[in-house]
Amino acid sequence: MYRLTIIERFAAAHRLFNYQGKCARLHGHTWTVEVSIEGKKLNSCGMLIDFGELKKMTSTVIEELDHSYLNDLHPFNKLDNNPTAENLAKYIYHQLKTLLPSNLTIAEVRVWESPDACASYREDTGL
Repeated sequence: MYRLTIIERFAAAHRLFNYQGKCARLHGHTWTVEVSIEGKKLNSCGMLIDFGELKKMTSTVIEELDHSYLNDLHPFNKLDNNPTAENLAKYIYHQLKTLLPSNLTIAEVRVWESPDACASYREDTGL
């Protein structure tokens, strides 16, 4: 099994509802998104997928998040779905999954809201 990881960044503001602490106030981050994909077969060039192709797909997903107020965007505009790092990782995972070729799977999406704090999402493989 091969695994490939790319990193992209975007800037956005948010606030957390039903939260006691300073993150309940409007604030922003330069979010870092790590996407790791897996596959068993390499293409004729010896690649799982071109890094540039994966970065382009990821950029397509995070483009709508970039320089926005996340709480205004679907699905984070509901009180029960805060734009936390956890929920962003899940959202990016599912959006990216629709763009990937069928021979590749997403191993994990990690979203860093600071250089020392991240959350990740992956689907249970049942193993």
